[in-house]
Amino acid sequence: MTTTSRTTPAAARSGLRHRPPALTTGVGGFFTFTGGIHVGIVAADTQFYEPFGEPGLFGFVRTGWAEVFMAAPEVWGLLLAAAEVVVGVLLLVGGRAARVGWVLTIVFHVLLMLFGFGIWTWSIPAIAFLAWGARRDWPALGGAPTVAS
Repeated sequence: MTTTSRTTPAAARSGLRHRPPALTTGVGGFFTFTGGIHVGIVAADTQFYEPFGEPGLFGFVRTGWAEVFMAAPEVWGLLLAAAEVVVGVLLLVGGRAARVGWVLTIVFHVLLMLFGFGIWTWSIPAIAFLAWGARRDWPALGGAPTVAS
């Protein structure tokens, strides 16, 4: 008795039976890319970050940005880059890791909304899209990839 599995050549070589759906992969690639943008900002000029916190909705956001983030923008910018890359990689890995990645993408955008109503023009459509995408791909991410035998 032979069984057939829907394994791509790359997945067969790596020993994984499946890869994440295309939307999950696309969002994972986007987050990985945006992490790279922060590396570029840190390399070019960290003062680019300075005005970002000014329209914050609450005093603790504005103060925290000015006194914490901008006190060491190289460090915080690289930590932000690392966080975005980790979220992207979680999505690219697939399985349960991608489920965590989907949740983190939505949490990231909700927190981003603390930086002012202007950010809402990006965050609200992004959250709607991410919630739709997570709901759409969630069943296909039922668990960790299984190792081919």
